[in-house]
Amino acid sequence: MIYIDTKDCLDQTENFAIEEFALRQMDANETYVMFYRMHPTVIVGKNQNTLAEINQAYIDEHDIPVLRRLSGGGAVYNDEGNISFSIITKDDGASFNNFERFTKPVIDALIELGVDAKLSGRNDIEVAGKKISGNAQFATGGRLYSHGTLLFDVNLANVEKALRVNPLKLQAKGVKSVRSRVTNIREHLREDMDINAFREVLLQSIFQTAEIPTYRFSEADWTQIRKIQKERYQNWDWNYGKSPKFNVKNEQKFPGGLVEIRFQVEKGRITIAQIFGDFFATGDIQEVENKLLGVAYTRDTLDDFLEGINVPLYFGEVTKEELQTIIFQ
Repeated sequence: MIYIDTKDCLDQTENFAIEEFALRQMDANETYVMFYRMHPTVIVGKNQNTLAEINQAYIDEHDIPVLRRLSGGGAVYNDEGNISFSIITKDDGASFNNFERFTKPVIDALIELGVDAKLSGRNDIEVAGKKISGNAQFATGGRLYSHGTLLFDVNLANVEKALRVNPLKLQAKGVKSVRSRVTNIREHLREDMDINAFREVLLQSIFQTAEIPTYRFSEADWTQIRKIQKERYQNWDWNYGKSPKFNVKNEQKFPGGLVEIRFQVEKGRITIAQIFGDFFATGDIQEVENKLLGVAYTRDTLDDFLEGINVPLYFGEVTKEELQTIIFQ
């Protein structure tokens, strides 16, 4: 078993790229362990509808990255107070969905620290009925990884702020996250420590030694890692465009008239656009609907779209600024 030191990189696009590189391209007969932290980030599961899982207004206001992982499961909010662990190993045909195998070393370490942790349900670690860890897995080419969060000292107030979404605005057809009650590990420690000391305790407990065998990346390795980072985790089409099909319906009464917007969005882009209302305008609104087809459903692209059309021609006295409040919510 070998440790992959991420140098406490807080860019999760890099951490995910390292994890995927280890899974696909490093020694297939070796088991690797890595820990990673991150700046405030929302991570959605492979099969989730990204826009249905996030509070877009909060995400935009606080400039929080939203990333899709390779593994399934629900959406999570992480910040520097969370430390995630990943175990990358051979797929022996019996380990996928065996979360007990991969969480046991972590649970044993937590118990040594006075935390009464236990595996709950299929893939969570809990303390006193509250969740401190959610886990997920991904397998490919005879290899798999099992990774999970460890809520050490996360700003829990931001969890609901970042993930909350109004269900009336998006009728999603993807997987929905379950919002569990959560708690921080630090509150349950026998003796207080910071997150760096906590990571060292975990490492030494898992490896059963203070001399941790560590893998050092070569320049060739970094070339491949940067390629994965750019092509997948920094790629809008992966993070948003992989979302299942969903529908949007927004409606607002303005001084210049009522406007109702209906979109069907598939792979992150508008495939059906319908605009209704009692506003007075001379232009044919179907021209706007046709121009919207294929446009990425993001705030920036839709703002750019409104900048590029003659709003008074198509919407009369309804202003561009008013349309911006309902075209993307």
